[in-house]
Amino acid sequence: MFTRPLGRSGIPVSAVGFGCWPIGGMILESGKPVSYGAVDDTESIRAIHRAIELGVTFFDTAEVYGRSEDILGEAFVGKRDQVVIATKFGRSYDRTRHDIGPIDVSLVSLRKSLEGSLRRLRTDTIDLYQLHAWDCAAEDALALREELEVLVQAGKIRSYAWSTDQIENVRLFAEGPHCTAVQQHFNVFEGNAEILAFCEAHHLASINRGPLAMGLLTGKYTPQSQLSAEDVRGGAHGWVAMFPDGKPNTSYLKKLEAIRDILSSGGRTLAQGALAWLWARSPVTIPIPGFKSIQQAEENARAMDFGPLTAAQMSEIERLLHSEEGVLS
Repeated sequence: MFTRPLGRSGIPVSAVGFGCWPIGGMILESGKPVSYGAVDDTESIRAIHRAIELGVTFFDTAEVYGRSEDILGEAFVGKRDQVVIATKFGRSYDRTRHDIGPIDVSLVSLRKSLEGSLRRLRTDTIDLYQLHAWDCAAEDALALREELEVLVQAGKIRSYAWSTDQIENVRLFAEGPHCTAVQQHFNVFEGNAEILAFCEAHHLASINRGPLAMGLLTGKYTPQSQLSAEDVRGGAHGWVAMFPDGKPNTSYLKKLEAIRDILSSGGRTLAQGALAWLWARSPVTIPIPGFKSIQQAEENARAMDFGPLTAAQMSEIERLLHSEEGVLS
């Protein structure tokens, strides 16, 4: 089985993890949809079980991902020893309305969030507990880091991380003995190379959210595609660069077309090629594509059968993406 260590913890995990935001159902942020639409909980559980059968051991969720933790808790009954669970804290959340509110990094909130996640996930320990805040004051982050170390000693969590794309935050948390990873946005088109290099130098796993560019790297979207306002990609959120105004970013579509043949080489699908690119990009990457169906679960899991792209393929992709011929600029 294709595995990678979860950073300093040494915990072995499948080289692809599963991002469990999409299976949480309808989620709001300040009243606006930030989910991937309706889901079938029975299908989600069947997809999780199929993923485990195919060798997936790492599942990433969050307190604010709607029903995601509850669904995982049900799916993991009798299978807890087969999986490594990552979840997140740090946002206020109205669980009745499934509405995400402001960042809350108080220690009281941390403890409350942890107990809720443990209950919903039906477990005694969280393997990786992640701060789910783009940024916060250094003194607050230090207090959280100290408290997370206490929770490790108490056996409530095994390790911790920060989900952030800011190198200053990564450096601060990495000083903690049981900080073992960073969750950062990274895919063929976008990513913070400085953070990735820091992970390599300091033995941290780089857990990669958005590895399929919110679906754009699956190849199923065209310039004419229009996402619903009920979908996070169609909700006019300024941070959704891949789908401005609910339509695929045409610049990225051109780039995808240029590298399509390489990503889909050797029998891979485009999505599997995008995951293979991340594995080839660095030995510390662990992409966590989302899923909503058994078919998507199988496709993502079977990417491990192919492994990383070759060095020659990576060089050719780099050349094409930075071509000066105009079409990709």
